[in-house]
Amino acid sequence: MDYLKIGLTSILAFAAMFLLEKIMGGRQISQMTMLDYVTGITIGSIAAELATELEEPLKPLLAMGVFGVVVAALNLLTNKSAKLRKIISGQTLVLLDGGVLYRESFRSAKLDLNEFMTAARANGYFDISQIRMAMMEVNGSISFLPEDSARPLTPNDMNIQPTTTLPETHVILDGRVMKHNLRLTGKDENWLNKQLSGQGYKSPKEVFLATCRDDNSLSVYPIVKSQAKEKS
Repeated sequence: MDYLKIGLTSILAFAAMFLLEKIMGGRQISQMTMLDYVTGITIGSIAAELATELEEPLKPLLAMGVFGVVVAALNLLTNKSAKLRKIISGQTLVLLDGGVLYRESFRSAKLDLNEFMTAARANGYFDISQIRMAMMEVNGSISFLPEDSARPLTPNDMNIQPTTTLPETHVILDGRVMKHNLRLTGKDENWLNKQLSGQGYKSPKEVFLATCRDDNSLSVYPIVKSQAKEKS
């Protein structure tokens, strides 16, 4: 009977966490603020207690509900108040600007120079003189603005007007024709079969992925049963 209760309370904990995630809003880990991080840990701890609480599961469930409502209310308030958002979520810190490293910003961010240099190298800057500005975002990531001489060349720099490129459309996925996507491209299955036949395929079932580009060309990736062995 205890195993059945544990199973039921675990399902209840999962359902409660899923509902709270919908209420509070989901974010990528890299987008989380300190409040989001603390919230995730706390609700996870309460959910673990709920999953194993057989006598009075409503107590941790109530705690999760209260915690979720409080966090949702704080998120709503911070969206409306810039001052409260600054207090709860923090603010962006300028670490480097125009060749000057701001020591107080590093202290406020709890960041040392070695960590900063590691982040710069991870973003492709092995020489900080190539960086015009670096900022610590509220989610803990560091954004870099390169010097004009170090930034990648763009079509605008060469006075080139590139043509608009549309994203590829998946028309076959794992051997199955995506009929809705195919119609969006303005093509039909007759066109698709002719394209496949021209590339040596007898059936869509032989294709793992096929994509249609805006120039009406079809890229085909066949189903390969196993990785080819290396030749000795």
